[in-house]
Amino acid sequence: MATAVKPHMRPWGADRLAPYPTVSRRPHSSVTLDPDSQLGVFTDRAGTVMEMGKHGTARGTETSTVTNSDSAPDQGHDQDSVQD
Repeated sequence: MATAVKPHMRPWGADRLAPYPTVSRRPHSSVTLDPDSQLGVFTDRAGTVMEMGKHGTARGTETSTVTNSDSAPDQGHDQDSVQD
């Protein structure tokens, strides 16, 4: 059964609202996918290809350990990552 909303009451989430952040314009006009490299190609409004900077790659490893010396299972794991 739905409850009626009284006209003088604000919705509970209205106090949590905030203005949208300032809009920033990006220099690129479009992004397409290069079929050979499978990378995004950024072009400006004149169609000139733009360099959008480099980013690194990361590789993560995880090792699982299980011990059972006293008939009570004990499990843990280690995590590591390498950033290029």
